[in-house]
Amino acid sequence: MTDHIVSRLRALEVETPSWGYGDSGTRFATFTQAGRPRTVFERIDDAAEVHRLTGTAPAVALHFPWDAVDDLSALRAHADGAGLRIGAVNPNLFQDPDYRLGSITNPDARIRDKAVAHLIECVEISRALGSSAQSLWFADGTSYAGQDDLRARRARMLDCLARLYEALPPEQELLLEYKPYEPAFYATDLADWGSALLVCQRLGERAKVLVDLGHHLPGANVEQIVAILAQEGRLGGFHFNNRKYGDDDLIVGSTNPWELFLIFVELGGDLPRLTIDQSHNVERKVEAMVLSVVNLQEAYAKALLVDREALAAAQAAGDVLGGHETLLDAFRTDVRPPCASARAALGAADDPVAAFRSGDWQERATAQRGEDVAVAGGWGR
Repeated sequence: MTDHIVSRLRALEVETPSWGYGDSGTRFATFTQAGRPRTVFERIDDAAEVHRLTGTAPAVALHFPWDAVDDLSALRAHADGAGLRIGAVNPNLFQDPDYRLGSITNPDARIRDKAVAHLIECVEISRALGSSAQSLWFADGTSYAGQDDLRARRARMLDCLARLYEALPPEQELLLEYKPYEPAFYATDLADWGSALLVCQRLGERAKVLVDLGHHLPGANVEQIVAILAQEGRLGGFHFNNRKYGDDDLIVGSTNPWELFLIFVELGGDLPRLTIDQSHNVERKVEAMVLSVVNLQEAYAKALLVDREALAAAQAAGDVLGGHETLLDAFRTDVRPPCASARAALGAADDPVAAFRSGDWQERATAQRGEDVAVAGGWGR
């Protein structure tokens, strides 16, 4: 069984996000750290260090225009040279002042056209970088009843996304994210998995739903959502993070490791795109990303330990606690040894967090990039 787990872990792949390495903080402040990456090239270097330590993070997701460069071929070459490939491309449609009342749902057709132009621009960016996915999250919504016509907003959204989907080349897929609130507080235009699924079904087979673990109301059964989307063939991937109250974007598995384990139980061996989406408040970015990847490795390893035959037998017999205890047995197993073996087989560190702390990456980054670099371009950069 250990050999089987090690083999599966060696094939596990996780995308880390370029924006997870830059400045971040809270809604009230952005905190600059010593050695912060100043460019997308340095963010890729940080992502490469995470992959070197974990063996499981060979792709980096990018965000535009945060990661905009004059020469996309140079950016792709830099990623190749760092041993990485470009993951999903994430358009930004929530920081331009024009999008105050929405982007693709805005009442102003001129602004909707501007939003669609950026979406199609990101399709071309993806083509140049070798990316196979557009990962879309929209802040569009309303904060007050009567602010706008809800049905008209949906119609505008469908029209704009249809224009994007028509421009999508065969090698790319569209991943559609949802969120119940924030920054809109009365009605978010893509508020839940059902809303996103309906839109994807209207667009076509290459449109799928992306599940962000922080984008659910308290008490939501995320693993059931995963099961439904997977059964419908519309589970496009994840933005992994963790939450206590809202969209906290904490380290993966830091608050609810049981939920993370159950998600992998539902996925079984058929893994979609796995991307980390974190906004570290005070922790060091590379170290935090390493810990998130390690937590994903361990949750996946535990899910691989589930005795599926015993679980099915208990469920068929109506043995309520028998099925539950079958899951608990796997969840309580110490999987650190097989995870360390898998990392060693990949040429990575047995204990990536300890290796980072005992290494000199942070000191070298600080020496090269500076102790305190002023924010260049705002949050996320």
